Amino acid sequence: MAKKAASFAALGGLVFSTDAGRHCPDCSKPVDACICKQTVIPAGDGIARVRRESKGRGGKTVTTITGVPLAEDALKDLATALKKRCGTGGALKDGIIEIQGDHVELLLAELVKHGFKAKKSGG
Repeated sequence: MAKKAASFAALGGLVFSTDAGRHCPDCSKPVDACICKQTVIPAGDGIARVRRESKGRGGKTVTTITGVPLAEDALKDLATALKKRCGTGGALKDGIIEIQGDHVELLLAELVKHGFKAKKSGG
């Protein structure tokens, strides 16, 4: 059996801290030099697919947009603009823009206006 340490000095310094500091938790480099959070455009064919879904949402209809070739920050700005255009709420989850309600045709037109190739997906 191992002996218990008699003092804090015997434990080797810092025992517990809630301060993560200014280091990236993924790569342990300073936040300014972090390379893991660089703006990465997702791989795909460059076509934004717009579809209407209601599965798993308690019967509520949601319009989803997938495959938009933008980095995370630009995708967030696009989602905000589309939500304002539709006058509804929504979310951005894992690179998929969700807009509350059935707005497929309006979103197709808006994506084309923003310069994206867009097509209707699903039924």
